[in-house]
Amino acid sequence: MEWPREPAARSFAVVSEGAATPEELETLFEDAFVVRDAAGLCALFGAGGVLVRGEGPEARGPGQIAAAAEAIWRDGRTYVGGSPRVLQAGELGLLTGRAGIHVVRRDPDGTWRMAIALLDTTTRPAEEAG
Repeated sequence: MEWPREPAARSFAVVSEGAATPEELETLFEDAFVVRDAAGLCALFGAGGVLVRGEGPEARGPGQIAAAAEAIWRDGRTYVGGSPRVLQAGELGLLTGRAGIHVVRRDPDGTWRMAIALLDTTTRPAEEAG
């Protein structure tokens, strides 16, 4: 499969509205990675959000998160989380799956945002399919 060279220039409208559930947030997160939508990906993080790729450095804030995602894409990798296990305690959630662990939280307006996203991007998309 040939991946585009540049991230998508647009964001999905639904992203700016946030996610209604932790499960929906995971789906939006995965979608933003697959279509290489850096702006949409950044919109899924709450204030102070952190993205970490494996043992790599922490990316904090929209600029660093976008740069980290673009580095993942340049490396020919993406994030496909699959069906995570979701644990929820009030305003906090923990999503665990084969490709990552995420801490999420519900904003005062009721939308869910990423607080911490720890990704395992060691598998290339072609390897995941087979």
